[in-house]
Amino acid sequence: MATRPELRGTFGAVSSTHWLASAAGMATLEAGGNAFDAAAATGFVLQVVEPHLNGPGGDVPILFFDAASGRVQVICGQGPMPQAATPEAFQALGLPRIPGSGLLPATVPGAFGAWLRLLEEHGTMRLAQVLRYAVGYAADGYPVLPKAAEAIAVLAELFRDEWTQSGRTYLVDGAPPRPRSRLRNPALAETYRRIIKEAEAAGPGREQQIRAAHQAFYGGFVAEAIDAHLRTAALDATGRRHRGLLTGDDMARWEPRTEATVHRAYRGLEVHKPGPWSQGPVFLQQLALLEGFDLAAMGLDSADYLHTVIECAKLAYADREAWYGDPDFTDVPLSALLSGDYADERRRLVGDRASDTLRPGAPAGRPPRIPPLDRAEPPGGPYWQGQLYDGLPTVVPPVVAATEARGDTCCLTVTDRHGNMVAATPSGGWLKSSPAVPGLGFPLGTRGQMAWLEEGHPNSLAPGKRPRTTLSPTLVVQDGQARLAFGTPGGDQQDQWTLGFFLAHAEFGLDLQHAAETLAFHSEHVPSSFAPRTHRPLAVRIESRRGDEAAAGLTRRGHALVSVPDWSLGKVCAVGVEPGDGLLRAAASPRGEQAYAVAR
Repeated sequence: MATRPELRGTFGAVSSTHWLASAAGMATLEAGGNAFDAAAATGFVLQVVEPHLNGPGGDVPILFFDAASGRVQVICGQGPMPQAATPEAFQALGLPRIPGSGLLPATVPGAFGAWLRLLEEHGTMRLAQVLRYAVGYAADGYPVLPKAAEAIAVLAELFRDEWTQSGRTYLVDGAPPRPRSRLRNPALAETYRRIIKEAEAAGPGREQQIRAAHQAFYGGFVAEAIDAHLRTAALDATGRRHRGLLTGDDMARWEPRTEATVHRAYRGLEVHKPGPWSQGPVFLQQLALLEGFDLAAMGLDSADYLHTVIECAKLAYADREAWYGDPDFTDVPLSALLSGDYADERRRLVGDRASDTLRPGAPAGRPPRIPPLDRAEPPGGPYWQGQLYDGLPTVVPPVVAATEARGDTCCLTVTDRHGNMVAATPSGGWLKSSPAVPGLGFPLGTRGQMAWLEEGHPNSLAPGKRPRTTLSPTLVVQDGQARLAFGTPGGDQQDQWTLGFFLAHAEFGLDLQHAAETLAFHSEHVPSSFAPRTHRPLAVRIESRRGDEAAAGLTRRGHALVSVPDWSLGKVCAVGVEPGDGLLRAAASPRGEQAYAVAR
């Protein structure tokens, strides 16, 4: 039994990680907008109501199917590293790696520009119409999520003593907000309003106004405030204070880019992902490996099924570590990695026992390379200093059980009656990443922490290069029509949790809601993309509702199971279209008690 029904309708469907964002998306559809207008409205609201997981200073990949052209494309909202970001610059500061928080790892904020690009080229509404909901929640307030309130409470001392602008933004009379109480962000509301005002002053044209909004953010008052902010040193994960490397010039030279997706067929479905500047292709590599197994015969969530999926994930993610990076700067052997011959070769490595070795492959005969893992310890000091050292957005109280389940990022999916479809995973610029920019009401993202300082790796640091992100939405096409869009928060785990959802639906025939509620699990075999890049080669985190027989079977095979609370891993959001009658479908995971789907 699912906790909720799969929703079906004929007009539109929205699913996101916050009910207010989903409501804003549906309101946009009701007002006459298309899926692209609704996705942008949903994304802007998420910037307000999930400040512990994303913001205007963060990043987003946006996968979309435009029914008019019949094409799937991706807008890359992952901003690049600053021109001053070189390995030598960090070495001169005595840093062995890029810190996980503060001003040094800031990249060009890509999320705001990416939503503008989608709206300009594929939407129908004006910016003011799409931003109205985000402005309203920032100005009038929204119920702060318990996890956001918890994060602010843990970081309150930091916000009062060091990141004082964050204190002005997130504390209420110097104290953390109570869970579910009303929290306002008047500075962010004013930022949005000023952008709208400057956009409308540029002229009457819709596209003209959106271009003016881009200029206001990347070449106007927002860029000026960010440039000034990064010239003042701030405390970061090193335990010291550093200025940033990002400048207004870096922002002015950046434009979001629409790119071709990476895709692969699976069981008659065409599965699309962002390119290797994300971890997206790892989903396709897992499918290529799993295609050679009879998963249906094993049975969903059986020991054989779980072992096979986990071992294939280890192999695919090992290739991610060795080969993925910004293809503008490095030759990623993507065709070889996704080829059938390569999958056949790698599949032979899946044995009856759990592997404890990181085993990247050698596509086209090229030797793989993974830099040595950093074993640095966090600096001493108050508890929140350790929170900054951990580059993930998740903030936990001082006493936490070893079974704590962590998650991060946001997700949204939208489809409309015209056949358009969008999937996006906004992230970055969370309230723990860096101090809020004075006058703007949001912090910058710290995606730069994912780049290696060691030269010669596909994901090595270079000026103007995109650090390889974990953000990874998915869009599926069948017979030339958009069939399914989905995603989840979860950092490195995104393409393991969504794989479980997809297999439950595509292999075992579960509807979207039942698939979103199936048992969640993931391997911790591969190092985290976030500082401090921890990993546990044999560890498998799995929700405690797994069957005893399956758990015993995994243990016999050598997996080290770490049970986490039920309903704690991921928040899969999905929309789809029924291929037979064209009904629109929507589902949202009950995990975290905040994701919501709407359809009519």
